[in-house]
This record gives sequence, C-alpha cells and structure tokens, in this order.
Amino acid sequence: MKCIASGVVMSVVFFTLTAAQAQAPSWTVPPENARCPSKWGAADERGSANHMKPQAVLNAVKLIKAGEVIELGHVLNDKMPFFGTRRFDVHAKRTFMNEFSNMRGSNEEIVITEIGQVGTQFDAFAHQTHLNSWYNCFKVDDNATRGGFNKLGVHNVGSLIARGVLIDVAGYKGVDMLGDNYEITVEDLEGALKKQNVTLQPGDAIIINTGWGKLWAKDNARYVKSCPGIGVKAAEWLAAKDPLLLGSDNWPVEVAPNPDKQLSLPVHQLALVVNGIHLLENLKLDELAAKQAYEFAFIMQPLKVQGGSGSTVAPIAVR
Repeated sequence: MKCIASGVVMSVVFFTLTAAQAQAPSWTVPPENARCPSKWGAADERGSANHMKPQAVLNAVKLIKAGEVIELGHVLNDKMPFFGTRRFDVHAKRTFMNEFSNMRGSNEEIVITEIGQVGTQFDAFAHQTHLNSWYNCFKVDDNATRGGFNKLGVHNVGSLIARGVLIDVAGYKGVDMLGDNYEITVEDLEGALKKQNVTLQPGDAIIINTGWGKLWAKDNARYVKSCPGIGVKAAEWLAAKDPLLLGSDNWPVEVAPNPDKQLSLPVHQLALVVNGIHLLENLKLDELAAKQAYEFAFIMQPLKVQGGSGSTVAPIAVR
C-alpha cells in the first residue's frame, strides 16, 4: 500500500509539473534589473532616437540619387481602420468673409481624433508598459497626469532622418500578401535581405512589407481582426541589429494574435519597453515594394505633442 501511495503521489507531482511546464508562456518580460538602466543611460528618454546624429543624416543623404520621393503615410479620414472607440471626425468651419476691398474668406476645421494612435502612427515609449513600468523603468503612476505623461512623451523624439531599409517579406515569399496569421521568422528576414543584396546597419529605419496594407480602407474588418508580422524570435533578431525603429504595413508590426495564446502583442513590449526601439505602424508600402526600393533616405517628423503616447505621421522615402 505504501509503494502504491508513493507511486500515486509521484504521478500527481509529475502531472502537475508537466501541466505547469505546458502552460508556461513562450516569452516573458525580463526583470527590471536585466533591462535597466538603458544602454543610453539611466535618465534617458529617447532610446533608439539617440541614433539621430549628424553622421546618420549625412549617410542618409548619400542615398539620394534621383530626388524621387515616395510617400509612406495613408490619407487621414473616416474610412481608415479603427480600434475600439478611436475615431477621426472632421468638422469644417467656414468662419467669415472679411469686409475689406479684397473680400478675403477664411476656412478652418475641428478634428476630433486620438492624434497619437490613428492612421500611419508612430509609437513613443509612453504608449506601452509592463505592469507599472515603462522603458528605462520609469514608473507610470509617478508620471501620468491629466495633461499628458511627464516622462517618455513623443515630444522627446524630434526629427528622424536615417538610412531606410525595406525588407519585402511578401515579395521574398512570392505572394502579394502574407497569410492572415503568418509569423515572419528570422529565416524569412535573412532570406529576403540576401535576395535584395542588402545588409542591416545600426541606426537603420527597418521597414517590413507584408502586403497587409492592400486591405486598408477596403476590408477594414479583416485588417483589424488579425495580421501577419514578425514574431518574438524575429523581433529579438532585429533588435540585436540596433535599429532606429521597426515599421510595417500592418497595425502592430508584429503577428496578431500571437501564436502563443497567453501573450498579448509581446513585440510591443520587447521593442518599446525592453529595448527602447520605436515602432511605426500602418505604413503605405505598395509603391516602395513595387519599385523594389530596398534602400533609401527615411525622413519623418512626429508631432510634438507634449507628453503624448505617439503621433500620427506622414513619413517619406527619398532616393
């Protein structure tokens, strides 16, 4: 009886350990002592934006040969895909006719929107947390005010001019658009870069084409339901390349939902919270991909929203 009881206990313990192991998430946010202080310094609020140096600008300008400008931002209107209660309403204001000899009229508008999180958008570090902790372990509760965040606001970012690199994963896979839940792997990134004969450098603005942007304002329900994008392993590989930012033509840059059902947009935390790398979402990449413009001067200026979590942007590629 004693042996049988011991066997039962051991079986229960083994089953419990096996179940616990099976339920362990595939990725966890590193503890604060493993990710802070930032490599840019304990007081740093700019993260990857610190790559914005005079030499980076000079290197980017050398890529401009023909003066061709390719716009990477979508038009802002109420036809865009939205999440939750986000909206974009324009109310035209025909103000008045000035009673002078030249009869000058005037028009304005009121725009009601989440200015940091609609359209082609740039994520600042105030946008994402791990519990109460931001990038560089600043605490949300210590810095959140009714008028914005006292730390890590998008106003800290400034102008970004850098070498831009398009990684056309859809093109590499021979499709117009990757599948709805396709996770881009390290092998995909390496294969696309090899095919394009391009190598990554520190400070690059890395842009990934999935083809998902073809759904923009055409099938918004499908666009926001899921999307192809990079997984955790690919994001870690890219983060190790020390980029200025990671961008894509989908809404979160990463694959969504994550294949690990226990994780909610882990690449957002991996990039913004852990590594201090900005994200750029909802890019318009059809022209860039069609012209096989794999290397270019990337230029973008986020709105200087004091204490904002991000900014609607209209970036350009120049070559």
